[in-house]
Amino acid sequence: MLDPASIRALTFDVFGTVVDWRGSIARDLGEFFGRRTPRIERDWAKVADAWRGKYQPAMERVRGGGRGFVKLDVLHLENLREVLAEFSIAGLSEEDIGHINRVWHRLDPWPDSVVGMTRLKRRYALASLSNGNVSLIVTMAKRAGIPWDTVLGAETARAYKPQPEAYLRAAEMLCLAPAQCLMVAAHNADLHAAAKCGFRTAFIRRPLEIPGKTHDLAADPGIDLDCADMNDLAAKLGC
Repeated sequence: MLDPASIRALTFDVFGTVVDWRGSIARDLGEFFGRRTPRIERDWAKVADAWRGKYQPAMERVRGGGRGFVKLDVLHLENLREVLAEFSIAGLSEEDIGHINRVWHRLDPWPDSVVGMTRLKRRYALASLSNGNVSLIVTMAKRAGIPWDTVLGAETARAYKPQPEAYLRAAEMLCLAPAQCLMVAAHNADLHAAAKCGFRTAFIRRPLEIPGKTHDLAADPGIDLDCADMNDLAAKLGC
């Protein structure tokens, strides 16, 4: 049983948990390419899926020691160039490609994220614990009004989740024991990795992250809290 009084900080996964990466990217790309002459038309949700599909393999090369640590912006750009080729999208300037890559800085929050997190902030410190780099998370927060107290994660730890260093370094930087931190995520694997490091865990249901998905629809056994959304999490923590 989780005692809310034992928790001092909430650490959040961002992509899919706090923000709608897939819908945001599909909308942004549709608007960008719709303004071009001639207009470029693709299934932009499929483009977003293909781009995201390269996310874990790119990080795994870093986690496995195949290359030194680089920021997620760098990995996203490398992956974007591959995706553009795969979807036969050509004729873009480097400025265009840079703008498209920064779509990850422009992701929209889920409707409940800002209001629910604002409630949580009254009682707890809120920290991102994301694989996104600092500038990405900060720019996103400024645009979307996400009320972080601090930005932590892969770049500050120089390790990508689910490596233990990503979680343990976050707790260390908050001057807290892992058990005083509640990891909040829409992905059970992230929560299990955090729990192995001593974190308490809260699952947020995001069935629309990828419409039709068949996994991560509810918390796995052993997860401390199973929440419908951020407002439900706030209510369960007494905020």
